[in-house]
Amino acid sequence: MASLAAPRSAVRYLSRAVPSVTSRRSSKLATAASTRCLHQISTAPSITSSSTRHRPTTQRWATSSYTPAAASGRRTMFIQTEETPNPDALKFNPNSRVLPESISSAFLEYLSPRSTLAPPHPSPLAAQLLNVDGVTSVFLATDYITVSKDSATPWAHVKPEVFSLINEFMLSGQQIVNTVEDRAGESGQGGTEVDSLAYDENDSEVVGMIKELLETRIRPAIQEDGGDIEFRGFHDGQVLLKLRGACRTCDSSTVTLKNGIESMLMHYIEEVQGVQQVLDQEEEIAMAEFAKFEEKLRQQKGPDAAPSTVGKGSLDTVEG
Repeated sequence: MASLAAPRSAVRYLSRAVPSVTSRRSSKLATAASTRCLHQISTAPSITSSSTRHRPTTQRWATSSYTPAAASGRRTMFIQTEETPNPDALKFNPNSRVLPESISSAFLEYLSPRSTLAPPHPSPLAAQLLNVDGVTSVFLATDYITVSKDSATPWAHVKPEVFSLINEFMLSGQQIVNTVEDRAGESGQGGTEVDSLAYDENDSEVVGMIKELLETRIRPAIQEDGGDIEFRGFHDGQVLLKLRGACRTCDSSTVTLKNGIESMLMHYIEEVQGVQQVLDQEEEIAMAEFAKFEEKLRQQKGPDAAPSTVGKGSLDTVEG
């Protein structure tokens, strides 16, 4: 019987055109295996740490964001604190109006707890500030507050409480200064109903020029230092002034009057012969007591024990 033998070229052609059963089967097995692996991976249970052993896992860190005080139930406001030439006085700028517009005076000064309750302008805020240990006076200006303390108390003990009181009071919406009728004629605060530097048609030409210079050239610099200036009169060539706020108890107040204010007024107004600082009754009593103490100290330890700047011709006193 004749054998059916195909040419080798035909065999090679058929092997290329038709895949073998073995190759086709292997391909099906590989596809099934890969499908099964993917299915197992997708349905595999998540790995969790056991109660007895904790394994480090990669987790997503929560993004920390700043929560404003208003959203957390506490409100705050930006209050800028400035140092003054007086180391015992700090200036607080709440970036909002302090004195009501109904008060024509440029400032109010409270020197005792009693003054915060007395007419015509009692101040609840000043009362709270004067209750802080070490605080000796509160000065309220149009847009800033100056707080003075005694030299024995450090600012580290005073400043946080003062800052907190001002912040809470300003945000509460309470009236910082009230106005009540002054029936007994008692004035408990430093400062007048009318700004002493305001224009008055009854002023003489010299007084008008003095006020203008004080208002435009001198007051801005003093207010920058947390104080203010009050015009008390012009007599016999002498300009009577009263420094307020941080400048009232500043050691350089005499230098400010002599080298700054007096020099400028005498340069522009020939009728001015000098400048003197006026002391209130309480300050005169305090100065008198201090002078007695200095005299006693000199008698005990010698004439150079307690040098003083108070005396005839001094800018700290006014001859009566």
